[in-house]
Amino acid sequence: MYSKEEAAHLRQQFWISFGQYMKPVPSVSGSTVHWINYKTGVKQIFFKMDVDTKKAVISIQLAHTDTGIRHLIFNQFEEFKVMLTNTLNEEWDWMQDTTDETGKTVSQISIELPGVNIYNQKHWPELISFFKPRIIALDEFWDNVKPVFEDLC
Repeated sequence: MYSKEEAAHLRQQFWISFGQYMKPVPSVSGSTVHWINYKTGVKQIFFKMDVDTKKAVISIQLAHTDTGIRHLIFNQFEEFKVMLTNTLNEEWDWMQDTTDETGKTVSQISIELPGVNIYNQKHWPELISFFKPRIIALDEFWDNVKPVFEDLC
């Protein structure tokens, strides 16, 4: 068991390590990107990566507070489902209404890796191998569809 400070330090070290590992990787458009804190450039659309003591999750999160608009954005993502699946080379889970870590209702498209623990440094290579290809694929997908969502939002 780690103290609160030790746990925070380990989490920080993982994300620093991941960021350093990803730093030389340019976005599909060729620009520098902050992979850990990926900015979609569209309000209320986020690409999130998280890991705890049981699982890792990468997701597209739609956080618009207006349910109708959030559902409209989600439906537009569904129009691109085949493209997204082909870019990712895997099926993700689609949830039109779910809650985020703060209890707020969001729409989410995600995949998780069970059985990993951020506090176990032996899991870090597996976590990096999980996050890296997926965030790069999300960047590629986003480069193709972003204009549609800019117009929508």
